[in-house]
Amino acid sequence: MNIYNYLLDYINDAALIIQVAWAMTILFIVIIIPLIIYLKYIRTHLRTQERSIAVYEKKYESYLINYLYAGNEDEEISKEQQVIINQLKNSVQEPYKRKILISVLVKLQNEISGETADSIQQLYFHTGLLQYALYRLRHKKWYVIAKGIRELKQFHIREVQDEVMLHINHPRREVRKEMQLYMVNLFYFEGLHFLDQLETPLSEWDQIQLLGALERLQSQNIFSVNSWLRSSNDSVVFFALKLAKIYNQFDSVDELLKLLHHSNEQVRIDSIGVLSYLDVLEAKEILKLDIAHRSLDEKIAFFKMMENLYQKTDEEFLVKYIHDENFEIKVSALKIFKKLNKEKFESLKFENADPYFLRIVNFLENN
Repeated sequence: MNIYNYLLDYINDAALIIQVAWAMTILFIVIIIPLIIYLKYIRTHLRTQERSIAVYEKKYESYLINYLYAGNEDEEISKEQQVIINQLKNSVQEPYKRKILISVLVKLQNEISGETADSIQQLYFHTGLLQYALYRLRHKKWYVIAKGIRELKQFHIREVQDEVMLHINHPRREVRKEMQLYMVNLFYFEGLHFLDQLETPLSEWDQIQLLGALERLQSQNIFSVNSWLRSSNDSVVFFALKLAKIYNQFDSVDELLKLLHHSNEQVRIDSIGVLSYLDVLEAKEILKLDIAHRSLDEKIAFFKMMENLYQKTDEEFLVKYIHDENFEIKVSALKIFKKLNKEKFESLKFENADPYFLRIVNFLENN
């Protein structure tokens, strides 16, 4: 008691800064001790949870192996398999155990193929997991919906296509992305028909992911992209242009030519690139008629096309642009001019005293 009174008197008589220091020390002690206790509890809880997950994973892996080897050709589901299904049904009712079971199924699904994969899919149906996934699709929270669609994709559940398609124009991009990947991974090129109903933007990253998924497919029988080239959704048009180029859609040339007059400048520019890649001479002739009235980027894209599709009859047209103010247009025009008429190209050195122009000519002449 004397020590307590001594400390109390010492603090009362001390300077203000010392009193504040003691007050802060006591406050920190009061905060830190509960935090240490809480962190110790969290650490113990996590370790207990890890052990619990490991136990259930081992248990479910054993069930699944027994299930796969208990099948026979005489029955769709053998008695031994039905026993395992009933045991798993009980686990599915608890969210904690259901989450572990799904992770084990996904892991196994990624490691097997053929009839064994079909057996896992059937187990997904018979244990009632499908119903829980469908419940997720009707959830109010977007991330729950996204997880539900991803799970259906992982287990290749094609029968619920209509329910998944309801989220085609969901306000959250993450949900739309999962829906799109579900359609492509399960229905291949036919799955791209969701583009017919897409009203929301298809981001550049979404397009890259879809193209990546298509590239991994064994089937390369793409449907016509014409309807998507006519879409009122510009992002769908951009994606269709990529498909037209990658899969050499020569049947879409008429629609591609129409896009040269699209209201979106970038669509016009990308269309020029695709038509050039497909060697469509008609596109060059159409653009030559009004190239003077087009934007600078369109002109640059056009002259890049000309480098690929030039003809002898283009010589007179090119002469107008070998002195263009834009460097890229000037260089493209001179490159083509050199290929069409090397003699006239070389004479340009004597017809123009501009040192900048002469450097370009000399450079192209030696390359």
